[in-house]
Amino acid sequence: MTAAAVTSQDAVASAVTTVELPDSPALLGLLPAEGALSWVRRGEGLVGWGEAARLEVSGPGALAEAAAWWAELSAELGGDDPVGVPGSGPVVFGSVAFDPAAGTSVFVVPQVVVGRRGSAAWMTTISSATRPDPELPAPAESAPAPGRLRYADGALDPVTWCAAVAAAVRRIDDGELAKVVLARDLLVTADVPLDARRLLDRLAARFPDCWTFAVDGLLGATPELLLRRTGRQLSSRVLAGTAPRGAGADDERLAAALLGSDKDRAEHALAVDSLVRALEPYCSDLAVPEEPSLLTLANVRHLATDVTGTQRRSGRRGAASLLDLVAAVHPTAAVCGTPPDRAAALIGELEGMDRDRYAGPVGWLDARGDGEFGLALRCAQLSPDDPASARLFAGCGIVAGSDPAAELAETQSKFAAFQAALES
Repeated sequence: MTAAAVTSQDAVASAVTTVELPDSPALLGLLPAEGALSWVRRGEGLVGWGEAARLEVSGPGALAEAAAWWAELSAELGGDDPVGVPGSGPVVFGSVAFDPAAGTSVFVVPQVVVGRRGSAAWMTTISSATRPDPELPAPAESAPAPGRLRYADGALDPVTWCAAVAAAVRRIDDGELAKVVLARDLLVTADVPLDARRLLDRLAARFPDCWTFAVDGLLGATPELLLRRTGRQLSSRVLAGTAPRGAGADDERLAAALLGSDKDRAEHALAVDSLVRALEPYCSDLAVPEEPSLLTLANVRHLATDVTGTQRRSGRRGAASLLDLVAAVHPTAAVCGTPPDRAAALIGELEGMDRDRYAGPVGWLDARGDGEFGLALRCAQLSPDDPASARLFAGCGIVAGSDPAAELAETQSKFAAFQAALES
């Protein structure tokens, strides 16, 4: 095992059952108050609860070890799967540390998974003699509002963080690197324990085009798909370059300005290029649009590029698992910078905080090797010690010409995504 690998499982020798559901349930409404697992977009995806197996792992080979662990476990689990679509049958949810070698990544195999894809809906259970098959629960009751919210600065106050941005711009101007992503954290405390179900429901309603995720207390709504694999088909949505929303004609002006911004387009090109370079050795073909499009969310717009490809049929790299591919492409320039080694070193020097699993890959993987991993953005980590507290995260790409005040405003716009879910 690599450094700091912790496993727990009682799934082996258990019965795995997958059944089709006659109706398509509202997925997020099924989640319990504790241990929610989620990957949902526009009502489709997966939710889970209970814990049949768990892996916590760190070290240089963390994702390779996780891939081997899941391959062995899923083969032992087996089970009949009459649905046969991506996400049916046994599934593992994963939340990977931003730095997998140093941080702890968490993988959870739920006892129950409920999924919905197109017209198909299903439930997969892992049961044993001491833990019988559960029934599909009734929709959960509404969770209480958090009451009064109190915010406090995280690792750096706004003035100090702006100084860090200015320092990064100087290093870029000196030619040390082309881009670095700097993030901030914000601490929040409520009057009552924060309920993941309520937060996920509000995030999904406000950001239907994002993937609403939850793994081991880290939850959010990410607009960025790091990597999806279905059979040999791969796809990714790269986001870099951001502008706030406005009202009326001002909103259209801001959109046009983002599309025409040399700074934002240069930042976006760095993110696309870093993903493509990492994927090329594993693919027989890659399709990359020449021009970015606009992704419009409730609070911001992003420059977006959807990259698609086909994984090679054979050879060492062609046989790579989805987690192997995730390890190859992470971290992209969208969450770290260019070149990544220098950007990561500068992040450690200037950010003043441990990102933990923020900006790391988050998603799911099934027994066939299909799955989806996004980037843990627009998110918060619920405190394991104080259920009424959480740590929010937001970051932005710093390139030549970046203005610290404007970058601070961008992080505030991104914080607003989660704050709206807390306050509504």
